[in-house]
Amino acid sequence: MGDPKKFRKKYDTPMHPWNKTRIDAERELKFEYGLPNKKEQWKMSSVLKRYKTLAKRLIADTTKQGEIEKAQMMEKLQKFGLLQAGAHLDDILSLEVKDIMERRLQTIVYKKGLARSVKQARQFIVHRHISVGEREVTFPSYLVSLEEEPLV
Repeated sequence: MGDPKKFRKKYDTPMHPWNKTRIDAERELKFEYGLPNKKEQWKMSSVLKRYKTLAKRLIADTTKQGEIEKAQMMEKLQKFGLLQAGAHLDDILSLEVKDIMERRLQTIVYKKGLARSVKQARQFIVHRHISVGEREVTFPSYLVSLEEEPLV
């Protein structure tokens, strides 16, 4: 069996905790997407930040391995519907947190009309009333790919 893995934080907190413009923007996103706390928002922004940092590194990388990594990252972001086919690495830098929030299972359930509100969509997912294909997904922050979207 072995020892359980050590818990690691999946998000980065803001650099400055009391920035009014950031707090107001987070409050609007929290209300719009039915999030219980800002931690989930920070998780999505951390995912976006990782992709942006990787894109900045790959723009400067001209090696063969760099080309392979560029292709893999572009393919993954196109699979999630964050980028269009034929997009460039510069397009990754223009992505926003809203783009990732639109691909969450909670938002897709609401947009498809399976729930009357985003909070009800969240409740349906947590209570195991929503499945993606044959799989029951119980966490609302699941990023749905374009292939899985019709299966919800």
